[in-house]
Amino acid sequence: MTTAVAGGTGGRSIDELDKQIIVALQQDGRASWRAIADQVGAAVSTVARRGQQLLNDGIVRVGVIPTLGNSGRVESFLVRVNCAPGTQMDVAEQLVKSPYVRFVTLVTGRFDLYAEVVITGGPAQQTRVLTGLQSTPGIERWRSDLLTFNYKVSFDWGRQLFEPDATESGSEALMPPPNSCEPDHFDDADRRIVGELSVDGRASFPSIATKLGMNESSVRRRYERLKANGCITTATSVTAASLGMSAETLIILRVAPSHLERVAQALRPHLAVRFMAAALDESSLYCEVILPSTDDLHRFQTQTLGKLEGVKGWTACMELVFMKRGFVETPGWRDQVMYDQGEMPANPWLQIPPGTAFT
Repeated sequence: MTTAVAGGTGGRSIDELDKQIIVALQQDGRASWRAIADQVGAAVSTVARRGQQLLNDGIVRVGVIPTLGNSGRVESFLVRVNCAPGTQMDVAEQLVKSPYVRFVTLVTGRFDLYAEVVITGGPAQQTRVLTGLQSTPGIERWRSDLLTFNYKVSFDWGRQLFEPDATESGSEALMPPPNSCEPDHFDDADRRIVGELSVDGRASFPSIATKLGMNESSVRRRYERLKANGCITTATSVTAASLGMSAETLIILRVAPSHLERVAQALRPHLAVRFMAAALDESSLYCEVILPSTDDLHRFQTQTLGKLEGVKGWTACMELVFMKRGFVETPGWRDQVMYDQGEMPANPWLQIPPGTAFT
């Protein structure tokens, strides 16, 4: 089955094989085309051609991300922003550009944008960064909340399309906890290698070695050491719309303090839960959930959240456009906002001929 997806594909049609390749890249963005071909049950030549085209077209982006805390202890803040009317995308653009911002999303509800700000250093640096971002033109209201514990950041949420009963278990696509990698794990050569891989996560070791003037075996050995020590994560970024998934939701759970850990551990294995962190305010859990449809979201609310002891309720908002995840800009997010101000997209309900009878 082939589907034309509007968001993040430039109008290109994405079929089931494309989706399987994308999901395989989410699990391991540096996997060989042969390994991916074995996984999806297709010819290597076909998978290599399709996969490379997905990368070339900007539908998928692979980057290698150093673990938070690799250059000093970090603290993270979940930020909710209200913007002056008509400035939401301009504000989002500036947040996307900030090296301190890990994710940015345009949402429904009481706020216009949510973002996570990650800061190395103590209160003085936190004050400088947060107040600097707050001065972005267009921001009218800013509320920040300290994230006290990060339970999950995952990049292989698309796997639920083909493994609906699977759970998250030992996946390479899980980002290691913040501050689990010490600064002395990296030297200048390591940082140069990761710098190259952050731009192109599928770059070959020979090409990196040539560019940096290093020995290929040294590049490979350093990369494998960083990976084995949990100092880096390979993140595959793609819009949910590219996979035909339409229910991206940020849910703020209100949890009884004595049940906070139990609820977090119960939700953590769900493939649909991409991000989850405990917040300082109101014993809250912030969860980003990505599901195929609104019907699936309703089942998640009623059959999962609604049955967890200790959950006292929640507020939620739909994520309309996700601009940045895991410090990697989401491919094609600008395609989802294609019309200029004043140029509204056509509404198919307005194209119905006069006199049409509805039953």
